[in-house]
Amino acid sequence: MIERITFDFQNEIEQLKEFFGFDYVAIALVQSPERRFELKWTFVTGNRSERYRRIKLQSGKGVAGLVFKTGKPMYVGDAESELMGPDHFNYPIVIAEGLKSFGAIPLYKYNRVKGVLLVGYRKKSGLTPLQFEEFKQQIGPRFGPFYNKEMVTDESDE
Repeated sequence: MIERITFDFQNEIEQLKEFFGFDYVAIALVQSPERRFELKWTFVTGNRSERYRRIKLQSGKGVAGLVFKTGKPMYVGDAESELMGPDHFNYPIVIAEGLKSFGAIPLYKYNRVKGVLLVGYRKKSGLTPLQFEEFKQQIGPRFGPFYNKEMVTDESDE
């Protein structure tokens, strides 16, 4: 008999929010290839409204789409000065939730980005580069069935 272990993403993001004092924590997961690898915010805590449910992103669009496409973390210390302008509507989660500073990391599974973990504050400069690095270290090399490639070391490098 194979024992199936399920990971409670909602509980985990609520704990992250509490531990770090974030205003908002969310996970966007990649939908099926038939949907052209569309990303949807699936698990959320600290949300102001249910608008996140209607946000669907393609690779390269929005916070989740950019992190998904590049496979690299994204840090924005001041969303008003760094993102706002003619293309600020390309970041619907930032607008919908009023995020002023945030960071997002890719979540890998089988060497492919399968999700994005977003953390943020509704106050300017709430998330500093040092805090974002500390967050990435604290969540460790594994987040449920996912991992952050930056955290995984290749044994041949040692």
